[in-house]
Amino acid sequence: MMDGIFNVLKPPGMTSHDVVSVMRRILHTKKIGHGGTLDPMAAGVLPVFVGKATRLLEYALEGSKAYRAVITFGSQTDTGDEEGKLIATSDIVALSKEAIITGLQSFEGEGKQIPPMYSAISYQGQKLYKLARQGVEIEREPRTICIHSLKMVDYTGKQLIVDVECSKGTFIRTLSEDIAQYFGMVGTMSFLLRYRVGDFPLSTACTLEEIEEDYEQCILPMELAIKHLPIMEVSTWQGLRIAQGVATTVSDIQEGKYYKLVTNEGLMIGVAFAKDGRLRAHKIINIPQKEEAGIYEDDNQC
Repeated sequence: MMDGIFNVLKPPGMTSHDVVSVMRRILHTKKIGHGGTLDPMAAGVLPVFVGKATRLLEYALEGSKAYRAVITFGSQTDTGDEEGKLIATSDIVALSKEAIITGLQSFEGEGKQIPPMYSAISYQGQKLYKLARQGVEIEREPRTICIHSLKMVDYTGKQLIVDVECSKGTFIRTLSEDIAQYFGMVGTMSFLLRYRVGDFPLSTACTLEEIEEDYEQCILPMELAIKHLPIMEVSTWQGLRIAQGVATTVSDIQEGKYYKLVTNEGLMIGVAFAKDGRLRAHKIINIPQKEEAGIYEDDNQC
């Protein structure tokens, strides 16, 4: 089975699930998952994990994400983008460059955000967007998010183009509405491009057509999913013990941290977690061979 990651350039008009379905057909495999849902109208980076790489999905989603968004002032929809129904209008207020810069800076840092109803968040086994289409609205708890950077790219009077770097779980549609409200207007996100997810930038992305033509030129190593984790090198014997579920004492580890676990012979074992001064298996990808650790079947024979 193929193991690796495809940094897919999702076109507008496709759901993230649509992309996975196409990838299953291209690669003739069912063991596929994607990293971070992207709205159907949005374009950009959608990492798709195949084979053993799917076991590392959760770590890849921990990194920040970067977007370019267009906010159109004067109208607001029920979905927060141009696919929804118009629910509010306002006059368009002329803004100075200085006012825009100051306003955007006020959103930077940690804050709270209420997820929109039109989202892929689950509530009692159902996606919120499905409930929203039925006219059902559920009370949502505010979530902690972090806007690392929010910069103006261009301003036309009616539209504001911004670059956003943010934590996972941030909804740019909601942020666009909040920005418009800050400036005394209503607004709608009319375009969205995600140009980075963690260590997967737009520059390394491939279209579905390119992947279908030559997938071997597009596949990336699964280790990219845990590139941001500190590396802990262990002996093959230690690696085998950890992979078999034995909490193992290793020097120079920090309590409560995840580590990319590799042997001194270069085998990537997976991810381990430091607890009580020992490394414990958290997600194992490869198990060292007993022979490599100096263990042989007849070692215990008399």
